[in-house]
Amino acid sequence: MAVAGLYRRILPSPPAIEFASSEGKQLFAEALQSGTMEGFFRLISYFQTQSEPAYCGLASLSVVLNALAIDPGRKWKGPWRWFDESMLDCCEPLERVKAEGITFGKVACLAHCAGAKVEAFHTTQSNIDDFRSHIKKCATSEDCHLIASYHRKPFKQTGTGHFSPIGGYHAGRDMALILDVARFKYPPHWVPVSLLWEAMDTVDGATGQPRGFMLISRLQAPPLLYTLSCKHESWASTAKFLTVDVPILLKSDDLKTVPEVLSVIFQSLPAHAGDFIKWIAEVRRQDEDGSSLSNEEKARIAAKEEVLKQVHETKLFNYVTDWLSSARLQFENLPTFVDKDSLTEIAANVCCQGAEILTGCHRAKAGFYCKKTCVTCLKSNGDNTTAIISALPPQTWTGLKDQKLSSEIQAIVSDENLLVVLREEVVLLRRQLHFLKGCKDNEVENVCQMP
Repeated sequence: MAVAGLYRRILPSPPAIEFASSEGKQLFAEALQSGTMEGFFRLISYFQTQSEPAYCGLASLSVVLNALAIDPGRKWKGPWRWFDESMLDCCEPLERVKAEGITFGKVACLAHCAGAKVEAFHTTQSNIDDFRSHIKKCATSEDCHLIASYHRKPFKQTGTGHFSPIGGYHAGRDMALILDVARFKYPPHWVPVSLLWEAMDTVDGATGQPRGFMLISRLQAPPLLYTLSCKHESWASTAKFLTVDVPILLKSDDLKTVPEVLSVIFQSLPAHAGDFIKWIAEVRRQDEDGSSLSNEEKARIAAKEEVLKQVHETKLFNYVTDWLSSARLQFENLPTFVDKDSLTEIAANVCCQGAEILTGCHRAKAGFYCKKTCVTCLKSNGDNTTAIISALPPQTWTGLKDQKLSSEIQAIVSDENLLVVLREEVVLLRRQLHFLKGCKDNEVENVCQMP
C-alpha cells in the first residue's frame, strides 16, 4: 500500500524551542558562556541523520562513538576506519533493527562491544536530580556523552520511542538540548529537563519496562582481541550460566582436579554458547593497488598477537587445550559450543564467525582460516575458551568443596598473575559479563520504535 510522502514536521513549540530560532540561539549563547556546552562541539562535529526510520539507536551511538574518537579497529569504506550504523551489528542483526528497532540493552551492549564505557539507567534506577547532574557532567566535558531514550508524546511530537544524544544544558532555564538524529523529521531543540525526565519515565508497551538514559565515555584501554556479543538470542542464558549456574554446579560436585572442573563447565554449556565471545578479528585483505599494511595497522596487529601470545603462556590455557584434546577422543556428541565434532575448534569457529561478519573469513576443508590475515584463525586451541574462563567472577571458585583445588584454580585464573595487557583484556571481559548479567537481571529492554 502506497504511503503519502512527508517533508519534515513542524516542531511543537512550546514545549520545545528550536535550536536555530532566535530564542534557541540565545539559550545556546548563554549556556556556552556558562560552560555547559563543552560536549556539544564534539557531538556536532560528528552528528548524523539516522539512515533508516528505526535506526535512531544506531545513529545516536555512531555519533557518540565518533565524538569520543574511539577507533573501531576495522574499515568502514576504502581505507577509513569509522563508526557507521552499518557497522553496529555485533549485538543485533541489522535487518532486525531495520524492521523492529533496537532495545535499550542492545544499544548499551553495542557500546560495550565497540570499546566504550557504559553506564545505563532505567528511570526506576535513578531520579531527576541525579539525571540533571549527569547532564551537567557531560555538558561540561568532552569525555562523556549522554544518550536519552524517551517517548515523544510529552513533547507533543508524533511518534513513539526514540533515542538521541543530549548536546548541552542551560542551567538558568533548566533545559537540555536534544540533538534529534531524525533530522528529516525534527531539528535539534531545547526541552525542559523535567519534561525530558517525564518522557523517559514512560513504560514501553512492548517490554513493560521504563525508558531511561545511558552515559558513554572512552575506556582508558579499549579491548584489543576479545569482546562479548549479545547478537545471538542465547546471550542472556549464556550470561546467566556463566555467572549464576557455574558456581552452583561447582558446589554440587565433588571435584578434585582442574580438568574435572573444566568438564563440569564445558559439558553443561547452553546451546550456541560459542556465539557469546568473539575475536575483535583483524581481517585485512591486500588492497587492489597492491599496497601493504600501514605501520599503524602493523602495530595494532602486533599488539593483538602479543595478547594471544600471553594467553598461550598461561597455565589455564594448557589445562584448557589438554581437556579439549582429550574431549575429542572421549565424546562423539559434544555440546553445541562447537561447530560439529570437536571442542578443539572452539576458538577457530568463533573467530571465523566474527570475521565473516567483518570482511570475509573463508573455511577450508582442513580447518578454519582467514585468507590473507595477520592474526590467523587458529584451528585447534582454546584461546577464546581460556579468555572466558579467566573472565568469570572471582567468587565463582569459592564454592569448591576441596579447598586445595579451590586455591589451585583461583591461583590459575587470578588476573594478578597476568601481564598487564592480558590483564586489561580479562578485566574488560569481566566488566562486559557483569554488565550483560545486569541487563538480564534488570530486564533492560526498551524498544526504539519508528521515530
